[in-house]
Amino acid sequence: MNSGLKILLGFIFILVGLGLFVDEIFPFIGTGINWLSNFIIVITGIIPLFLIILGLFIVWLEIDEIKAEKELKEEEEKEKRKKKPASKK
Repeated sequence: MNSGLKILLGFIFILVGLGLFVDEIFPFIGTGINWLSNFIIVITGIIPLFLIILGLFIVWLEIDEIKAEKELKEEEEKEKRKKKPASKK
């Protein structure tokens, strides 16, 4: 699909979406659906789930970073042991 056509389609979707929100305040289409109120209900329902998923992701990343730092430290200690010259008796 042509890039210009995709951009035009994107703008059409934006305008239709905004039109549906405005329709609740100034009814010109007369759908009878409270788009803005329903959107707010969905957003308030998604926020706790989003926060839980975001928290799990952050905890997972930090645990992975701690493991990586531990492994890196262990590798550095092994390299130091290998590089130490054998002591002469």
